[in-house]
Amino acid sequence: MKETKFTSIKIKQLTTKLIKTLTFLSLVQLLIFGVVHFLFPYPKKIHYGQVLYSSNNEVIGATLNNEDKWRLYSSLDEVDPLFIDNILHKEDQHFYYHLGVDPLAIIRAFFNNIYSNKRTSGASTISMQVVRLLEPKERTYYNKIIEMFRAFQLECTYSKKEILEMYINIIPFGGNIEGIKAATVLYLQKNPGILSPAEACMLSIIPNRPTSLALGKQQDLIVSERNKWLERYYQGDLIDENTLESAKVEPINLQRTSIPKIIPHLSRQLTNRFYDEPRIKTYININTQLKTQDLVKKYARRLRSIGINNAAAIIIDNHTREVVSYVGSQDFFDDKFAGQVDGIQAKRSPGSTLKPLIYGIGFDRGFITPKTKILDVPTDFGNYSPLNYDEKFRGYITVEDALGKSLNIPAVATLEEIGVDHFTNKLISAGFNSIAQQKNRLGLSVALGGCGVTLEELTGLYASFGNKGTYSSLRKSTFGKDSANYQIISPESNYMVYEILSNLKRPDLPNNPQNSNNAPNIAWKTGTSYGRKDAWSIGYNKEYTVGVWCGNFNNEGSPDLTGAETATPLLFNIFRTLYPTVNSKKEEFEIPDQLFERLVCSSTGLIPEYFCDHTIEDSYIPTVSLTKKCSHRKLYFINPIESFSYCGKCLPKEGGYKKKFYNNYPEQLVRFYNDEKIPFETPPPHNPKCKYTISGKPPTISSPIDGRTYYILDHNTELELQAITANDVDYIYWYVNDQYVAKVNIESSFFYQFEVGKNKISCTDDKGRTNEIFIFVN
Repeated sequence: MKETKFTSIKIKQLTTKLIKTLTFLSLVQLLIFGVVHFLFPYPKKIHYGQVLYSSNNEVIGATLNNEDKWRLYSSLDEVDPLFIDNILHKEDQHFYYHLGVDPLAIIRAFFNNIYSNKRTSGASTISMQVVRLLEPKERTYYNKIIEMFRAFQLECTYSKKEILEMYINIIPFGGNIEGIKAATVLYLQKNPGILSPAEACMLSIIPNRPTSLALGKQQDLIVSERNKWLERYYQGDLIDENTLESAKVEPINLQRTSIPKIIPHLSRQLTNRFYDEPRIKTYININTQLKTQDLVKKYARRLRSIGINNAAAIIIDNHTREVVSYVGSQDFFDDKFAGQVDGIQAKRSPGSTLKPLIYGIGFDRGFITPKTKILDVPTDFGNYSPLNYDEKFRGYITVEDALGKSLNIPAVATLEEIGVDHFTNKLISAGFNSIAQQKNRLGLSVALGGCGVTLEELTGLYASFGNKGTYSSLRKSTFGKDSANYQIISPESNYMVYEILSNLKRPDLPNNPQNSNNAPNIAWKTGTSYGRKDAWSIGYNKEYTVGVWCGNFNNEGSPDLTGAETATPLLFNIFRTLYPTVNSKKEEFEIPDQLFERLVCSSTGLIPEYFCDHTIEDSYIPTVSLTKKCSHRKLYFINPIESFSYCGKCLPKEGGYKKKFYNNYPEQLVRFYNDEKIPFETPPPHNPKCKYTISGKPPTISSPIDGRTYYILDHNTELELQAITANDVDYIYWYVNDQYVAKVNIESSFFYQFEVGKNKISCTDDKGRTNEIFIFVN
């Protein structure tokens, strides 16, 4: 009895000691694992190439990873579930129940290998395979132990879903193709989420034998092995009998293709910008992109007959500001004509394409409306004297005609009224980063293209016109940050600009009639840069904005290059693809609530007076648009034979005079009519016997400009002196620094050599009226 009790106590002591020993050893093992895990941690970063998707998740571009492998990331949710089931059934049926090592698989493999005296099966779990694929080593028992340890680390670091996702993205498919996404894109031309049962089975057996079952080569062997595993999957209840029979007869005809390169220019831009992102989702519509690419390529080929080799186009969805098509050149692979240059990002002179914004700001500032008459006459804006494209002048013209005909003088005059700083600040707010870089050296010439902008910036501006004048940044991918909305011009001004630019009777409509037949109703503006190096045409409606550029990347011009004749036909062709049928739905612009119509004098566009015998309707913004009354006619008191006029001081008291209206033209217009020998009715000269003749408006010195600094090359340089005078003046007298220098007929020009420094210039007309200015000469 005592001996039994002693034995029981002894066993208990030994058991307690064994438990303590095992516990100690376990703690030591955990400590060792913790230390090793800290020194050699997971995760090991998986380097993926970058893949770009269309708006419908089609692959439209991709890059190799840093190891020159096609390894494209795909989440589990994007992969056909049958492929996942096949992989789990074939490689690791207990995947969700072990911690990286499957003891049952090890025991099974051990006895199978002993029984056959060779290696017939392995015991690697999916976790162990992930380790081996990420850290390839020679297959030895020692390395197997390391692999098991790392698999346990992997399980402690990641979830089962994450480990399985790693696995399907790095399994080899032969050559430099790794992962299910790269395999399906390169060999099946599809995403891995839409596999047939036969394809899912075939792809599940390749990773173990990527050489002997080489895709695209060992077709018969692949079919044989596929059908063998289809039977096994059927026995494992992964597929039913009907699926088994149909899958076994499905043919295999695999050919490796290239990764799609639908948007090569945009792809390069986005992968460089988001270089750490394995997936880049764009808003590109593949059908629209392919149609636009084809149009641009064929059209550029036609332009080569006039010495033009390059073209680019971009399409924006106005509702979302998403870029749905991006064609940077006529052909990315056109090495002869620099096809890899991105014409959408190239800085070029915009020609006249900025004029709509100038007039839109003018409408908001209230000093013009569409029917307001402005001057198109030779004008010296300090040292800047622009000409119209045809070197002709039209005198008095409405704002809508000035913009519709794209005249230069009125645009520059309007910009001078607005202020260059105000205008360039608007452009910067509208995303013109190129303008921000040039701002300090820009002047009035910016109205006519005296700056560098990109097609993307211009098209983004016009997309604002398609969105009630509201700007927000363009969206090229889901990684782009949305900017705050910025009101470039008011909805009312925006609508007035649209009404002008949508007039299909404009002169910049292409001459070829086929270019306008069945054309969608759009607003558009053309531009041609100095030297005819750039042709632009930007068009928009409520739904889309399309920007087109044609020219040469090497900056060579062509005498036949114009925005109207060169770029606009392509613009209309692209719009037709967006609206393929006559009945295609097109949204129309609504008239803003604060935009009204009023009657104005047809001669000036101002509020009619009693003498205005012709009126027309004009748009205006209440409390903003000018309310100045028309003064285009002036009442004169004249003698019966109309040989002279009277003022209030010399008007006969007994009658002997009559009243008559004469045109009251601006002084610049009168000078223009005189210079061009254009006849117009003028009031007779003032009563020569009137002792108050000296009264009246003095001459205005128009050149040089008061307060300006002029730079001369040498002392022989002369500056022109000009003055605008009243209708009754024949001669003017010039004085410089209070010294008389010349008597000049008002129809003649006069030049003078000024001394360096400050100069006083005085001008007196033949009625004794005087004016003076000061200039500085360096």
